[in-house]
Amino acid sequence: MDRQQQLLRMGQRLSAASAASDWDALAEINTLMASSLPAMAAQGKWTPAEKAALAALRQLHREAVQKVAAAGAELGKHLQHMNTHKEGWLAYALDNDFAGTEA
Repeated sequence: MDRQQQLLRMGQRLSAASAASDWDALAEINTLMASSLPAMAAQGKWTPAEKAALAALRQLHREAVQKVAAAGAELGKHLQHMNTHKEGWLAYALDNDFAGTEA
């Protein structure tokens, strides 16, 4: 498989993993890119088609990084909300536990 095909295939995998919010697959592809791209660059000068595929891969990677950052921020907000309301939820859970034991 030539470099252009490898780049396009990585782009397809990156796009699919990002669309599915498959964080494990994104991490795997990120690791693959980190090891593959320097080795590919060492093979010689990029052709115009390879440069285009590499630019597309970079853009997909930027978009995936933004999606991961947004998901992390959303998770942080959710955890903060849970922490803020922890006492109320605990009181509710205890109240329900006691209500369930009364007969």
